[in-house]
Amino acid sequence: MSKAYGKALPRRWQGMAKVFTALGDEHRQRMLLMFEADEELTIKDIVDRVPLSRTAAAHHLNVLRSARVLLAEKRGKEVFLRPNPEAVLGALDGVRDYIEEELK
Repeated sequence: MSKAYGKALPRRWQGMAKVFTALGDEHRQRMLLMFEADEELTIKDIVDRVPLSRTAAAHHLNVLRSARVLLAEKRGKEVFLRPNPEAVLGALDGVRDYIEEELK
């Protein structure tokens, strides 16, 4: 048993952990599934379609943005969001690398 990780995650896992935490909530998963290929949605578009208060929806969107699962771009008064598949694929690759390096 490795005791090295008993108290803190290694640095290389911290970004991956944010992605998996962001994806671990069903509301956030539904928000991501709203997007079609190459589609951008405004925060209002998403808030209007989820069964959450505006505050709760904004919290979930901030978690996704903080993990860089969603990217945001402000245009005028609107903030447009789009999925960032590279963040999710990078986290999956990181786990795959760990498995191949440490567990085989």
